[in-house]
Amino acid sequence: MTTIAVALTDRYADWEVALLMAEGRSFLGLDFVVATPAARPVTSMGGMTAMPQAAIDTLDPNAFDALVVCGGESWQTQDAPDISATIRAFSQRGKLVAGICAATLALARAGVLDDVAHTSNALELLETTEAYHGRARYRNTAAAVSDANIITAAGTAPVTFTAEIFRALGHGSPELDGYVAQFGQEFSASA
Repeated sequence: MTTIAVALTDRYADWEVALLMAEGRSFLGLDFVVATPAARPVTSMGGMTAMPQAAIDTLDPNAFDALVVCGGESWQTQDAPDISATIRAFSQRGKLVAGICAATLALARAGVLDDVAHTSNALELLETTEAYHGRARYRNTAAAVSDANIITAAGTAPVTFTAEIFRALGHGSPELDGYVAQFGQEFSASA
């Protein structure tokens, strides 16, 4: 069974991983383990409380197929947890690592964006951390970017983020492509 660790922090952006977790569990039979700093409950920007099953810093990459880091308000604060060691451990073992929205800062701080194509909410966001050296590989795009087991997306791209994770884990299909196209219709409508 495919097992994905989902890292959440206080004030996480609940919509950014909701589709991934719901569709992955319901239609693909994927297993998800929610991890938080110190395994404490966290509350989303929308007020939902998540009860974790693990602490982020105790995750064993060998027990998972992927690590997904959810965005949210905490990543841009002084209180942001440093999960660099966990991100690097997953990446060094060839596991999929994905970050969306401000969680791309956590990936930048870990150094895993320096040599792969990636995106975020904005290049300027990533450049707020001195650890970031990936400017030349940044892609200014509305859709998720996947390169060498690293997936990144802006907070406005949870659908393509979800799809790229499914594809990277071997669950791509014509149905998935149709699903993405169906969601994309909302954005192609003229205002």
